[in-house]
Amino acid sequence: MLINKFFLLFIIIIFSFSCSKEESRKSIISEKSLDMQVLEAYEEGMNSLDGGDVIFAAKKFNEAELLFPQSKWAPKSALMAAYSYYSQDYYADAIMELERFIEVYPLDKNLDYAYYLMGLCYYEQIIDEEKDLQSITNAKQNFNIVLKNYPETEYAIDSSFKIDLINDILASKEMYIGRYYFDKEKWIAAINRFRTVTDNYETTIYTQEALHRLVEIYYILGLKEESEKYASLLGYNYQSSEWYKRSYGLFNLKYKQKREELVNKNKKSRKIIEKFKSLLN
Repeated sequence: MLINKFFLLFIIIIFSFSCSKEESRKSIISEKSLDMQVLEAYEEGMNSLDGGDVIFAAKKFNEAELLFPQSKWAPKSALMAAYSYYSQDYYADAIMELERFIEVYPLDKNLDYAYYLMGLCYYEQIIDEEKDLQSITNAKQNFNIVLKNYPETEYAIDSSFKIDLINDILASKEMYIGRYYFDKEKWIAAINRFRTVTDNYETTIYTQEALHRLVEIYYILGLKEESEKYASLLGYNYQSSEWYKRSYGLFNLKYKQKREELVNKNKKSRKIIEKFKSLLN
């Protein structure tokens, strides 16, 4: 009786081990099969992308991600789906994919590229600074994330360049409004616009003009000390610029006269040299 019980227990153990081994083997086979399916879907997506069918490509990349979310191909597929949409200007779809990627894969090694591509999606939609202010803001925000969190990456260089271009757009808007207020002699409103440029967009091409406009306004208002302060700032940073020459002319009434005399003198010198050359021929 006791022997039969031991024999039965032995049979059960052997059977359980066999089943466990079989299940493990099936699991491995299943996982390998999934990897193959994922890879096939990914490659099909790449082929479709190369062929220009971005909608089908994005669909195959999404399929690859959903087949095996735990595989290494899942985050790659999600990014490629976003890139597929971006490559053919489907920016809204690309942004949606990128937002999902950032949420689902917050620790992925390609997160820097996701933020950079998101910035590009918004940047490419900028046409007019007044109509596309939200796109400008979102583009700048994403490029700043790249610069702050991934400064050593290749995407940081272009992000910095794009931010400079965006700042030029924003500064040009402030200058346009500032000039309008200047012409209407609304001095305080004009000062606020020009100060925005000098304070927030000091690296743009509009800073020199903004400083000169401040020199002009304060000079008109009789605030000579303030006017001289901005003229000094303009001279310190942009002494060779045309805007500094204009500002300098406000404080030196003989400046334009002296400049005209110098120009005339140079013209006379050139004529004498040319006449001398003609005698030698």
